[in-house]
Amino acid sequence: MKVTFSGIARPRKGALILFVAPEQPLAASASALDAETGGRIGRARELAQFRAKRASFLDVVAPDGLSLERIILVGTGDPQDMDEDKWVSLGGAIAGKLAELKVAHATLRCEFGENTHHPAAVAALLALGLRLRDYRFEHYKTRSKDNGGPGAPAAVVVQSAAPAAARRAYARADAVAAGVHFARDLINEPPNVLFPAEFAARLKPLAKLGVKIEILRRRDLEKHAMGALLAVAAGSRREPHIAVMSYSGGGKEPPVAFIGKGVTFDSGGLSLKPPASMFNMKGDMAGAACVAGLMQALAARKAKVNAVGLAGLVENMPDGNAVRPGDVVTTMSGQTIEVLNTDAEGRLVLADVLHYALDRFKPAAIVDLATLTGAIVVALGKHHAGLFANDDSLADRLIQCGCLTGERVWRMPLAAEYDELIDSTVADMKNTSGRGAGAITAAQLLARFVGDTPWAHLDIAGVAMEGAKTETNRSWGAGWGVRLLDRLVADHYESR
Repeated sequence: MKVTFSGIARPRKGALILFVAPEQPLAASASALDAETGGRIGRARELAQFRAKRASFLDVVAPDGLSLERIILVGTGDPQDMDEDKWVSLGGAIAGKLAELKVAHATLRCEFGENTHHPAAVAALLALGLRLRDYRFEHYKTRSKDNGGPGAPAAVVVQSAAPAAARRAYARADAVAAGVHFARDLINEPPNVLFPAEFAARLKPLAKLGVKIEILRRRDLEKHAMGALLAVAAGSRREPHIAVMSYSGGGKEPPVAFIGKGVTFDSGGLSLKPPASMFNMKGDMAGAACVAGLMQALAARKAKVNAVGLAGLVENMPDGNAVRPGDVVTTMSGQTIEVLNTDAEGRLVLADVLHYALDRFKPAAIVDLATLTGAIVVALGKHHAGLFANDDSLADRLIQCGCLTGERVWRMPLAAEYDELIDSTVADMKNTSGRGAGAITAAQLLARFVGDTPWAHLDIAGVAMEGAKTETNRSWGAGWGVRLLDRLVADHYESR
């Protein structure tokens, strides 16, 4: 979909989209168009009893004499109730409607009742919603009839009273949307295509945006004594990697570190998953995908921040070399972990990557993302990610940014009482405590590898893949977290 911006003008083709609020007259230019058509738009609205609830639509065939094909009324609901997330969602809903109607060209007129000078930011937010919804993963389809339904319109013109300001606001949003799409592409790839080395290779284009890419391979991991991460990879023919993505846009300030779990396929290892639970494990690298998409977004919009992204890339498979239940592994930090369940592997990967990031980069803050536990899905379902943090300020920032972007988080507890559940009789800790408090004890283990650095862990198992469908995403892989963390950086870590 190509999105462009213009001032308020009469479109010459396609569909014209007009916004309507409950019990309010049409905006000035829409009223003029209604009068020109003999009041047909108003009559259609009245006959259809169109109440203008948010994201409701009334499709009107354009009257004779107009070069347009149709006029679509879109309800905003109460304009006072609209926030950033709702405007973006409304843009996504419009994209879905245009695809349903097979509209090739559309004009989105951003006029709202008597307020003809609505902020340009709203036009950009609507355009962001259009862009986020405009995603389909069809690389492996060979027949057009299997394409899964109508596509998005080829072009949308967003009209605004301040098109230049809207265009500037959208430029940043478009960079973020491209990062989301990049993350979705990575998550949706089949596991026979996207294994650790291939994931690392997909990062190379980020260098053109100014991201320094460094790939740590087995010999590097062995040199750093990353026994936990290497243990997870021991049963796979695919070599493990750590991808390090560095972006410097913030002077001499210490970086903010973002760390993603990148298990490109998780069979469970010797603690083998049941078949019904294994299909979606191609998405067990969604945390790493988010970090990659975030780094692309930050670099593309030239964020004034120093940021480093790390992805621990492994495949968890069973064979004669695989780590066994009962094994004890030694992490890079020197701490030891008793492996009770080889399907609790993500925390082993993150333990080494967290310590490596802390030791090498001395970051101002760390945020990790991982499809870590089924327990968080039981607790929160598919609408919130679990948030664990050792720093109240960082937790509050993430909660606020989640509300603004619609990528919401819910804070879960960390406490010494839970910490005791992972104490081991033969090692410093064990990698699982059983069914009770599973998401919490996984976070408690990770907390042992971050010291006093402000740190937040996002358990995204419920939201990252096969999650709840939203107006801005119909993809299996959601690309969840890119917008949340970009907003965190923009609001709290960029230099002014």
